[in-house]
Amino acid sequence: MTVKVTERDDSHMSHEGVAAGIRIWDVHQQDLLVGMFHSESDAHSYRAELESLEQKRELANG
Repeated sequence: MTVKVTERDDSHMSHEGVAAGIRIWDVHQQDLLVGMFHSESDAHSYRAELESLEQKRELANG
């Protein structure tokens, strides 16, 4: 499984968000957007949770 965290670049944000200095981190799982966070640490915590759940599923399925 591929889970990655990326900071959203300004070209994918509203003009208002850019002007306000808002930063957004996206979490993608297998190239699908599965979460958006205002805190980078929250995004990485969610990534770790997804990876943990996937490992448990793999172990359960043998």
